[in-house]
Amino acid sequence: MNTEAKDNALFPVILGSTVHDIKNSLGTLLGLIQQLSGKQSPDQVDDFRQLEFEANRINHSLMQLLVMYKIDSNTFGLIEDEYAALDLLNEAKAQQDRLSQLQNIQVSIECSDDVLCYCDFQHVSNALGTILNNAQRYSRKKVVISASEVEGYLLFSIEDDGEGYPQHLLNADLSNQSNLDWVTGNTGLGLYFVAAIAGFHKNRDKSGFVKIDNNSRLGGARFSLYLP
Repeated sequence: MNTEAKDNALFPVILGSTVHDIKNSLGTLLGLIQQLSGKQSPDQVDDFRQLEFEANRINHSLMQLLVMYKIDSNTFGLIEDEYAALDLLNEAKAQQDRLSQLQNIQVSIECSDDVLCYCDFQHVSNALGTILNNAQRYSRKKVVISASEVEGYLLFSIEDDGEGYPQHLLNADLSNQSNLDWVTGNTGLGLYFVAAIAGFHKNRDKSGFVKIDNNSRLGGARFSLYLP
């Protein structure tokens, strides 16, 4: 193996190790922020909430990067079991509660207690949290997250009252990262990540997938995750 080939083979290993180290440091930082926030005066609490939220957002982005690295290196796999869909929605909402408080966004959940989902809990809840984060950042006042059974799939929906998805995202093939817009900054990388997670969920001849449109009941964007 020549020097260039060795360097190319080594880079993914270094990347994976570095991401793990940064995530560990961020975990320590988040713990310190939470301790300090409890000692602050009421007028400083929002500043610490913002700091905690941004650190969590970096941590979440690193998690996505690590997952995509594992997918690219063919080392990614799911740990699937049966869960209540409501638990997945509650976990996704809990991940984004800080942002809801900071921006005064009302997040509502619609899901029956008896709706079940066979999936990887951690990856699906994180994927939903990623989309919920985006919905809250671009909504005006309200977001609705829901789950229901539709034609042999479990459908998770996230709807907001914002201005909707831009046309370049609506036109993009979310399963192909080469179609994402890296120039404007609104890349859709989170959507690509969620689409990748969805595609790993399979049941017989069906695979998971995502759809986006601007047909939200609230007048803005609607994200749909279908799991078989």
